[in-house]
Amino acid sequence: MSVMEMSHRGSEFREIAQAAEARLRELMAIPDDYAVLFLQGGAMGQFAAVPMNLIGADGTADYVLTGHWAKRAYAEASRLASGVRIAEAAEGPPFTAIPPRAGWELRPDAGYVHITLNETIDGLAFPDVPDTGDVPLVADVSSIILGQPIDVRKFGVLYAGAQKNIGPAGLTVVIVRGDLLGRARPGTPAVWDWAEMAKSGSRLNTPPTFGWYLAGLVFDWLADQGGVASIAVVNRRKAAKLYAAIDNSALFSNSVEPEFRSRMNVPFTLASPGLDGEFLTGAKTDGLLNLKGHQAIGGMRASIYNAMPESGVDALIDYMAEFEAAHG
Repeated sequence: MSVMEMSHRGSEFREIAQAAEARLRELMAIPDDYAVLFLQGGAMGQFAAVPMNLIGADGTADYVLTGHWAKRAYAEASRLASGVRIAEAAEGPPFTAIPPRAGWELRPDAGYVHITLNETIDGLAFPDVPDTGDVPLVADVSSIILGQPIDVRKFGVLYAGAQKNIGPAGLTVVIVRGDLLGRARPGTPAVWDWAEMAKSGSRLNTPPTFGWYLAGLVFDWLADQGGVASIAVVNRRKAAKLYAAIDNSALFSNSVEPEFRSRMNVPFTLASPGLDGEFLTGAKTDGLLNLKGHQAIGGMRASIYNAMPESGVDALIDYMAEFEAAHG
């Protein structure tokens, strides 16, 4: 029987689900008092679920805007609660730096503070976890989860779409501290209520079972690589050599301040935008795909998640050098 044919409530799939959760807890050192949920709806679904679970319609929350996805999260929360506000916003686009924590206008009575740890479109990342005191810190970690160590204890809630470092699109992982469960506002749909999902083992409705199964295989693969700490060493090395190639180039450039550069998403532009099409065509010929930057900012973007081998980054660097020699 294929996993796709199994009942999501049957013992066979329950064993698969429990094994995947146990491995994720091991990889991320998730404390026992945190619930781990395997849901649907992507990170954008959690843009709505976060305010629905943590503050009422009249509750308060502070958002730090550092790029495209942080802005989208704030916009969604603003539709659902009147007390959502911007505590700080980076200048952009293009976004080149994270505003210093000292300048954030945080309310001590806010229901939570929301950040996006890594902005995939802008290539901007937090270099460390900001201290928000007693106010729970909520973070979208879709693009860096399992790519670098994350101290779960520093957060009230972490959420991530699976499609970067976990598995196929369609699965969403939510890690929530136990004391934050059971706060959902009246009228919250059951499938968005974290407490209801936690009580049902994420099987209140039919979950994306095959995606959950594949996520478990990816977790096992990552453990075989030595875990998150080991893969983070590889990711740092991949990013460092690609940024070095860009910084030492007269044709390619990256505008993000080095301290805030993402290790997962490396955007870059060519000195002459008129060369973009030729660059992408040559890259495709060399087997280098999906390098076109997001439509919001243009240019190029190399996403170098866990699944991208170091040899792939080396191949891109070699191609960039050849292209510059011909067009620089």
